[in-house]
Amino acid sequence: MNREAIFDRLNIIFRDIFDDESITVTDKTTADDIEEWDSLEHINLINAIEHEMGMKFTMGQVVSMKNVGEMVDVIAASIG
Repeated sequence: MNREAIFDRLNIIFRDIFDDESITVTDKTTADDIEEWDSLEHINLINAIEHEMGMKFTMGQVVSMKNVGEMVDVIAASIG
């Protein structure tokens, strides 16, 4: 799956989790860019992404990702 396809799927997940159809994530999107993105919603987001993508993040990956671009890199490496 290429980066564009991953972003397409992530946009759907982000819009669902944050109940905001206007969200469009980019490489540089961070929690600071989405008002409702707090620690609880981060857990919900990670769970939804793992379920949708059929993969699991390690704890090290979760704490080290600084933005959505890094998340896409991890997802791409995990699902090939």
